[in-house]
Amino acid sequence: MSGGIDSSVAAMMLHDEGWEVVGITMKTWDYTSSGAGKKETGCCSLDSINDAREIAVSRGFHHYILDIRAEFGESVIDNFVDEYISGRTPNPCVMCNTHIKWEALYKRAELLDCEFIATGHYAKLREESGRYVVSKGLDHTKDQSYVLWGLRQELLSKTLFPVGGFQKSKIRQMASDWGFKDLANKSESYEICFVPDNDYRSFLKHRVPGLAEKVDGGEFVSTDGKPLGKHKGYPFYTIGQRKGLELAFGEPMYVVKIVPESNTVVLGRFEDLEKSEMGVRNVNTIKYETIPSEIETITKIRYKDPGTPSTIKHEGDSASVVFHRNVSAVAPGQSAVFYEGEDVLGGGFITKEVAK
Repeated sequence: MSGGIDSSVAAMMLHDEGWEVVGITMKTWDYTSSGAGKKETGCCSLDSINDAREIAVSRGFHHYILDIRAEFGESVIDNFVDEYISGRTPNPCVMCNTHIKWEALYKRAELLDCEFIATGHYAKLREESGRYVVSKGLDHTKDQSYVLWGLRQELLSKTLFPVGGFQKSKIRQMASDWGFKDLANKSESYEICFVPDNDYRSFLKHRVPGLAEKVDGGEFVSTDGKPLGKHKGYPFYTIGQRKGLELAFGEPMYVVKIVPESNTVVLGRFEDLEKSEMGVRNVNTIKYETIPSEIETITKIRYKDPGTPSTIKHEGDSASVVFHRNVSAVAPGQSAVFYEGEDVLGGGFITKEVAK
């Protein structure tokens, strides 16, 4: 229970259905550790913890606060920093869902003799042919199936998604009908929870002392290798970035490649961002025990991506993806998630892109 509307309504729904509910709020991060001057907001703040506890007290079920900062730091924060230092673009929400909201929480749930983990995610789950299959939530504008590709079958077998079959508007109405007007009108945050000012560059500088000085002064180069000017350090740029380059070219230029070994950032035109293929690592399969060696699917390369028809060639925990039409801004480190209709086939981390 983060203190937000979705997990709160999920808990109240299950309680009203007769389940014995135990509310868990996880303390994952201190904003003071990030060097941010902004007041704490989101799921780690005292206000959010109090909001979650108020729901539990009002419904008469137990509520616990878990200090899980060490595991969050290792699984999410360290990965976030390491990925940027490696020239990739991390996806902390995927890491948090896989390693914290399920793996770490499941360990605590077992200690409390809980049968299931229930969350406020907008996704659906069913058992089919001995597999637990994640599919898109009814409200496609809120669908969160993309960030769940890393979950193991054992964890999915112990999972409930109470709000997945509802529109967000209905969830707000439920909260209001239950007398929680403030909860019903609570705003949502789309920031990375441990970067409250949404400035990951400042976070990296604070987290890795001396980083800015070490990488400052690298070269911007064109796609044919011509020097274009100096940059502030390769970790501070992402694939597809156009703003903040602080150079004038007479036409829009974008970050198309990052080379950490030489502290080089390659710039090109929009068409240089287009790719027809990419590689994927650490593939986890969900719908089938193994994805066929070659299969056609819809592949999403970022959370808000509508998806692109593609052919996947899969072997072991790696896959190559050939898109049926070019896609833009393929970023190594981000997640590629494969869909068959509404169902998640599986997913993995983008490891390389191949020029068209």
